[in-house]
Amino acid sequence: MISDYKKNFKSSGQKYSYYDIVSFMQDKKQNVETLPYSIRVLLELTLRHSATHPKMEQFLETFVDWDKKHEFDVPYKPERVVLQDFTGVPALVDLAAMREEVRKRGGDVKKINPDVPVHLVIDHSVQVDMAGSEEAFAHNVEQEFKRNRERYTFLKWAQNSFDNLTIIPPDTGIIHQVNLEYLSSVVRYTAGEDKVVFPDTLVGTDSHTTMINGLGVLGWGVGGIEAEASMLGQESYFPMPKVVGVKLTGSLSATATATDLALTLTKLLREHNVVGKFVEFYGPGLASLPLANRATIANMAPEYGATCGFFPIDEQTLAYLELTDRTPEQIQLVRDYADANHFMYNVEQDNVRHYSEYEELDLSTVRSNVAGPKRPQDSVYLENLPQQFMGYAALKKYSVEVEGEEFHLLPGDLGLAAITSCTNTSNPEVLIAAALIAKNAIAAGLKVPKYVKTSFSPGSRVVTDYLAAADLQRYLDDLGFQIVGYGCMTCIGNSGKLKTGLQERLAKENYPIAAIESGNRNFEGRVNPLIRDTYLASPPLVVAYALAGTLNIDVETQPLGTNPKTGAEIYLKDLWPTQEEISSVIHRFVKPQLFSNNYRDIFKQNNMWNELEAPTSETYHWDEASTYIAEPDFFSETSGQEKLTGLRVLAKLGDSITTDHISPAGFIGQRTPAGEYLLEHGVEPTDFNSYGSRRGNHEVMMRGTLANIRLQNQLTPNKMGGFTKSWLTGKETTIYDAAMEYKANQVGTVILAGKDYGMGSSRDWAAKGVLLLGVKAVIAESFERIHRSNLVMMGILPLQYLPGDTTDKLGLMGNEEISIRPDGDIAHVSAVNKEHVIKFDVNIRFDSPIDRTYYQENGILPLVVKNKLKA
Repeated sequence: MISDYKKNFKSSGQKYSYYDIVSFMQDKKQNVETLPYSIRVLLELTLRHSATHPKMEQFLETFVDWDKKHEFDVPYKPERVVLQDFTGVPALVDLAAMREEVRKRGGDVKKINPDVPVHLVIDHSVQVDMAGSEEAFAHNVEQEFKRNRERYTFLKWAQNSFDNLTIIPPDTGIIHQVNLEYLSSVVRYTAGEDKVVFPDTLVGTDSHTTMINGLGVLGWGVGGIEAEASMLGQESYFPMPKVVGVKLTGSLSATATATDLALTLTKLLREHNVVGKFVEFYGPGLASLPLANRATIANMAPEYGATCGFFPIDEQTLAYLELTDRTPEQIQLVRDYADANHFMYNVEQDNVRHYSEYEELDLSTVRSNVAGPKRPQDSVYLENLPQQFMGYAALKKYSVEVEGEEFHLLPGDLGLAAITSCTNTSNPEVLIAAALIAKNAIAAGLKVPKYVKTSFSPGSRVVTDYLAAADLQRYLDDLGFQIVGYGCMTCIGNSGKLKTGLQERLAKENYPIAAIESGNRNFEGRVNPLIRDTYLASPPLVVAYALAGTLNIDVETQPLGTNPKTGAEIYLKDLWPTQEEISSVIHRFVKPQLFSNNYRDIFKQNNMWNELEAPTSETYHWDEASTYIAEPDFFSETSGQEKLTGLRVLAKLGDSITTDHISPAGFIGQRTPAGEYLLEHGVEPTDFNSYGSRRGNHEVMMRGTLANIRLQNQLTPNKMGGFTKSWLTGKETTIYDAAMEYKANQVGTVILAGKDYGMGSSRDWAAKGVLLLGVKAVIAESFERIHRSNLVMMGILPLQYLPGDTTDKLGLMGNEEISIRPDGDIAHVSAVNKEHVIKFDVNIRFDSPIDRTYYQENGILPLVVKNKLKA
């Protein structure tokens, strides 16, 4: 009986209970100490939920000899969900639509609420419209509200209407930093008299949710549909992961930063190939690795390709909880529970613990480095950075006038230098180091060249408090690193325009101007479309390179500039603070009270948010004129096999069709279906905003689905982009217009594809948009795991060709009329045109126990509505 594993313990005089994974493993003749800590979290979750969800008990056997069972599934039912606003808005729009559907059916709309705590942090919408000025922050916030007032009003309605939902206002912090400093308690417990303690677990709609792994909390980023499933109390399933153990030894040198370590590990683990695996850090090196450094490493898990980058609970974890002013009772509970249920890291058991694969890094070997120019895993030692620009040697100097001064730029000269992103703006060591470099630079008479746009967007307002308390922010200000906002700004492409003069010049004649930022991603064109090469670096190096005005320099041997009074050359070593100086500032000014004071007032800090008026109705009053928020129709489709006959091919695609090809993202063109829709609704092109900001309007998003300019539909071989041939009219048209013709004539459609359909980042609209276009099935050679799951969750049938079969080998032209007859785990397909009848079988990719139910109920949203109406 599962109840036999329920044990009691006391903490701070209070009685608690927990589900004992040690006893369970003993009953299976196994030693819990052999399990990685991340696997222990999954075991505890499965064991505890089996007490109330008996269907989960069958998966407990998967943990016996776990490393031999990677073909078997394990369940994941996270305790909470974190959202950012870009991905959170459509999730809440779906909840609002579900309430509307329940209302139409005469049910109780209050039954539609998140089943677990959900926190939405508004941090993705602010842009660096102004920088290098004391007025920058206020100006950027004002512009943010002008662009996003409608979205924010909807979010405030959601906060007023839904239970279990908390909205963190804009301009108060970055999602992952707020999660680390405030939202996560490391262990949680149930309400009521019987307080059951368990590890905090979560999913988030941002890939860098993994930052919380640094705190000993298991969680990772998912797409919006998976997040909605977790919000609605649905468990997910995935194969038992392989766990790569990374042994850390030694300690960092005085000149190596957390960023240097994170970039070193990113390169090491990319080369190891940890894609789809858990990474868990252990070894004697953990003892000297503070939580902020761990969070920096864990944040980069998507860059090294892992599902998570997990650090077990230890003394550093508890020290961070003290620093961030958690209650003594909570800190003691974390310690007592981790000891009782064997979640507290034990270095003496390192040789007993078993990992699927192993890596090792001596921390003392880490050297200063940057990563780029287009991938975060491509680390470059500082002395080798100038070699990166040798390919541009033939280019002439680039003349540009900025602020009345003429400059003759060379390849590698900087257009942007930004201290940005959650990766590093969580770490007092690197931020204080950056500020001390700025202080020393000012004393030496150095300035940042006028052509460099500088900005600073901290991850938390606590950063502002300790830099102000230490009287260090003013030195960053003097160099142009004034605070521009609290959000994911430059790192996600919200960098705004470059300096006036350089912006206009580059728009007319491109040139390899570079950027340096303390972020985590630098994919081509991501940071700014006019920037050619972007490098990731620690905040102190961002300041140093900004002073030099170029990346085409060896900052370890060449001067950053000269003292205008003495003429002396100033080197990085002259500016770099000692470890003692950094530690002294941290000890004196980074205090627990800063954290508690900040988060006590977090809901009052943004006056514009506080003044925003929003309705308090139980259901949302949809504005038909809105181009940001609209009620999607995910509830009108019929069920069963009747919709799988007479299908026409909407698109015939090749290999490696990514979610970027499928899902709307980025710029909205005037001549696209989405652009035409906005123009018809009176929106000027200057106010189009992006697809990301309009994710709450399905009319825009479905028009942008399969509309990527790089998509090649083989039905229109002479056209690139979102085009197809309509088999109703025989004419070439946009995929959207053809889809609407098919729907008007009650004709379902199918997509034919090659290998790895849906690869890339998880994007919920890659499945939602396809559903709304009327697609009933996708037949492909293989699917990316998460996108396959998303298709099922939206009621679309994922079908995989049998080995050896492909679209071309079977002779499918794309002009056939297709019928599909499911038969157990396979489906019989018939493709008929005037020339031939092709019959073949395909595998139905229902990979998880709940997949068939999702499909039969036309997706997760109709299923939940149905269940809530029954309850």
